Amino acid sequence: TSFSVPYGRYSSLNYEKDMYNYIVTAHKPSSVYDAVKGNFTAPTETNLILNKSTRIEIWTLTPEGLKKVIEAPIHGKISVIQIYKPKNRDTDLLFVATERFNFCVLSFDPARRRIITEAYGDLHERVGRPAEKGQFGVIDPMCRMIGLHWYQGLFKVIPMETGVAVKRKLVVKSTAIVKKSPPEIGTLKETFDLRLEELQIISMTFLYGFPSPVLAILYFDGQDNRHIKTYNINLLDRDWHEAGFKIDSVSKSVELIIAVPRGGLVYFEEEQIVYYDLHWSRRTLLLKRTTPVKTASFIEENATETKFLVGDNYGQLSLLVIPHSGEMDFELLGKVSFPKCIVYLDNGYVFIGSHFGDSQLIHLTPDYNSGSGYIKIVENYLNLAPISDLIVVDLDKQGQGQIITCSGGFEDGTLRIIRNGVGIAEQAVLEMHGIRGVWALRPSFGSLYDEILVITFINETRVLTMTEGEEMQEVENFACFAMDKMTLATGNMMGNMLVQVTEASVRYINQDESKLVTEWNPPDNSKITVASVNPSQVVIALGGGVIVYFEVKDGQLVETSKTKLDYDIACLTIHPLRETKTTLSNTSSVLAVGLWTDNSVRILSLPSLSLITREHLGNETIPRSVLLVTLGKMHYLLVALGDGTLYNFVFHKSDSRLTDRKKFSLGTQPIALSTFMANGASYVFCASDRPTVIYANDKKLMYSNVNVKEVNFMCPFNSASFPNSLVITSEDGLKIGSIDEIQKLHIKTLRLNEMPRRIAYQESSHTFGILTMGIIGLGLEPQHHLRLMDDKTFGILDSFTFDTYEMVESITSLKFSSAEDAPEYYAIGTGYAFPDEEHPRKGRILIFCVENKTEKFDRGLRCVASETVNGTVPSLLGFNDMLLASINSTVALFSFTSPNDSTSQGALTKLTTHTGYTHALYLATRGDFIVVGDMIKSFSLLIYKHDEKKFEEIAKDYNSNWLTAVETIDDEEFIGGDASGHVITVRTNNDAPDEEDRARLEEEGGIHFGDMVNKFKHGSLAMHLPEGEPPAIPMLVFGTLSGAIGVVASLTEEKFKYLQKLEDCIRRTTPTIGNLRQKDWRRCEMDRRTFEYRNFIDGDLIESFIDCTRKQQNAIATEMGASLEELG
Repeated sequence: TSFSVPYGRYSSLNYEKDMYNYIVTAHKPSSVYDAVKGNFTAPTETNLILNKSTRIEIWTLTPEGLKKVIEAPIHGKISVIQIYKPKNRDTDLLFVATERFNFCVLSFDPARRRIITEAYGDLHERVGRPAEKGQFGVIDPMCRMIGLHWYQGLFKVIPMETGVAVKRKLVVKSTAIVKKSPPEIGTLKETFDLRLEELQIISMTFLYGFPSPVLAILYFDGQDNRHIKTYNINLLDRDWHEAGFKIDSVSKSVELIIAVPRGGLVYFEEEQIVYYDLHWSRRTLLLKRTTPVKTASFIEENATETKFLVGDNYGQLSLLVIPHSGEMDFELLGKVSFPKCIVYLDNGYVFIGSHFGDSQLIHLTPDYNSGSGYIKIVENYLNLAPISDLIVVDLDKQGQGQIITCSGGFEDGTLRIIRNGVGIAEQAVLEMHGIRGVWALRPSFGSLYDEILVITFINETRVLTMTEGEEMQEVENFACFAMDKMTLATGNMMGNMLVQVTEASVRYINQDESKLVTEWNPPDNSKITVASVNPSQVVIALGGGVIVYFEVKDGQLVETSKTKLDYDIACLTIHPLRETKTTLSNTSSVLAVGLWTDNSVRILSLPSLSLITREHLGNETIPRSVLLVTLGKMHYLLVALGDGTLYNFVFHKSDSRLTDRKKFSLGTQPIALSTFMANGASYVFCASDRPTVIYANDKKLMYSNVNVKEVNFMCPFNSASFPNSLVITSEDGLKIGSIDEIQKLHIKTLRLNEMPRRIAYQESSHTFGILTMGIIGLGLEPQHHLRLMDDKTFGILDSFTFDTYEMVESITSLKFSSAEDAPEYYAIGTGYAFPDEEHPRKGRILIFCVENKTEKFDRGLRCVASETVNGTVPSLLGFNDMLLASINSTVALFSFTSPNDSTSQGALTKLTTHTGYTHALYLATRGDFIVVGDMIKSFSLLIYKHDEKKFEEIAKDYNSNWLTAVETIDDEEFIGGDASGHVITVRTNNDAPDEEDRARLEEEGGIHFGDMVNKFKHGSLAMHLPEGEPPAIPMLVFGTLSGAIGVVASLTEEKFKYLQKLEDCIRRTTPTIGNLRQKDWRRCEMDRRTFEYRNFIDGDLIESFIDCTRKQQNAIATEMGASLEELG
């Protein structure tokens, strides 16, 4: 029973003190909970439909593999997906149910490529206990009914219209007789409930071949004995009775029963398979190996046999053949990811949906391979679930965080290294040392493709051209180029002309005839120092601050004007500004110049070279690269300095004003600026020791790291062989690569072949400490380890194996002294799970140091202390040069005495404790404050009093929250996730006049995220740039059970109210799938209290604006009083 509390005690809080947060999914849930096959999008298309927790993905099987058709977010956590096809339809319908007792029936509109809601409903009961084993939904194979088991002791029936003729009443209206038209076949009818004696349902299925629906259920009783029973359902009488077949006792290893299309059912024990046919005759097959079956998929049935694919808890895929007569056959096909579901698609293609590993598309082969059996993996589909732990580190010291997750389970365990930025997929590599510049040229001015690469060195220029075989080939001479000189600038010019600028001359070349038309040489033996070209203009700088400007006139390159500035020219640009979104001008009306000595940038008018604007940078480092560019709908001037600093200004083309000056640090080395196009938008590439791409988003410049270490120069290269690519150079040579999506999460996988449970990073030793659970044999106890891993190569340096039955629970890296050179240690917490104990009563805290140069490795582990404690140790943290630990129902603080030398041991000493918890699972600290997350008792806030050397409880949350993770947001606000998928914030109430109120943590905000958060961590995937404070600052990242990565960001009150209004506009304007309401989905439904989500902005709803139709976007923008550009 729940009751609504709109705000409770929260309503008494001072509104001005409220804190606001934005929560959004950065990486969507990737676990596949269920999958079905059908003809959903078209009668002739084979579709795979996936349940990915809060969204549905629909794929189509093609000759090239699986192709995604559509992805649909659901305002609910999906508990059931089933496919069915009424007689009157040529495509399947999809039945979807959610954990909050809503359901809908969906179809696909091929013309509009949209999912259509055919029916929906709410089957929530005011009273009733939810089914402990989760929700079940089954559909009668003859489409007569849908059956749902959502509450203990209750089976809900949703009858369907079958079109079978029944006597219909005539309705008399006035004097006319009107006959009701029959409802469409497949229409859902009024639901009714059937009482179910069996309370603990494990599996259920409808059976084939009966005149009325027959349901088979697998259940266990109060003594944990398992049984199978069948029920015959009478839809007309709204009643049911036992169907006459039941099995009083089956093995406790049975988890699944499946119906056989020919009739009967099959179930799986670990040691045998049992099949009952349509006449309930029994057949068994003893298994050669222990096989705890997890899931199965029907393949086909022919005149002689029925085939199923079967997956077990060890990731083994097998083929079960049930002949119509004779012995069954069970053959191991090979190893796959641990299967959550299996779907046989067609022609030997099978989808393996996994929760503990990557999902897979495999192909069954007729020939056996010693390595893979009868299985060929066609494609792996990335899955981060379940994320049991994560850390945020900046390994490259580039100001960009990377998330490293402990992902997967059992033998499919992995570390996932996740970073935000731009990915460049390497396509070709050429070793060339000493490259000083690179440019791409087209064979003619109007050509679509680049076919020439000009590469310059300190004393020469080399040229590569595309051959007919679409390979790059070096040529000795090219188009009257000065090959013995270093090229300063080159490019295609109008009229099929080329220009090459060297320190000695400007060469204007007829490209068709490879003929030098004009050569301009600087006077008085002076040298050209820098140059910039565009399709109709050339500008160069000579020593002494001289600038010479050229234009193309009547097929000639003509010197048009000259000027002398106060100081030498360091860099210049005449890069044309974009006139429209799709049109790039061939001419620039201004020249931007960076100067030595006074470190200024100036805007000069063309062709007069008269000064318009001057801006002093006020920096001791000179500008090394300057660029005028249009990003989005705004013009910018970018100035890069020799120390990695970048200035950007808004450039007002009408009067050449520079405004909105901003300064950033992109690295420590000189930056070379250049532009490229991707997906119709302009981007700026900053080549440096920390390569960065700049782009526009909502009139704001955004910065994104590139996944390469160091770049000296870049040019875009769009050839037939390398379309939409970039050429990047470094000290080692040249690479051609295709660019990935801008601002995308890039995920690298490190397979461990065991389950990672916890991870910590130690900067001083450049190592990771990883706690793992290894599977050493079928039916044997898992072995737990500490793995020491290098932070660059990710290779294992050393390992420590824990005792039998000893489970690893927690790890942290810490110092026991504030001295800068104090050694760093790994602290590990464990618990012993002895078979004869219901709960662990014993555990250990172990302290390890990382030592250099062991016999086997360059760094190794040494255990320097071990302390036995009374329980398991789920959380450890460094705290004021001490070790903070949670031990069952206690929080304890330890000091550490370091070992005297490399052979002696240290010692842990318990200083103080705080008790009174059910199970203190999680700890977070800020200064002297400690937040404790209890398994049942929610948050508690402690302070450590140094003088008294003891803890004192300051405040606690008196609500009951089954917390799964906690973290601090600031000094007064704390955040946690609970087992029901809520994210909650609480805060101190220090200003309350009443002592009782001050001792209470106020529940300030809450939202139903819909996924269980396993870890919060301070950090961000965004680049850290010294820019003005944005309206939302990323503060926390988190990982979930379903493999999602989320972000929580703090908001100002002004931004919160604006986004709250945008939420309302989106809700009113956009329809939802299944008529599922976003507010219902995000509502907090907790123990004995329910309230609307508050003080959180649903970032997923905000970002759904991008997926709205243009008509919907316009309507939202109008209601917000903003333009589409302002809404992003």
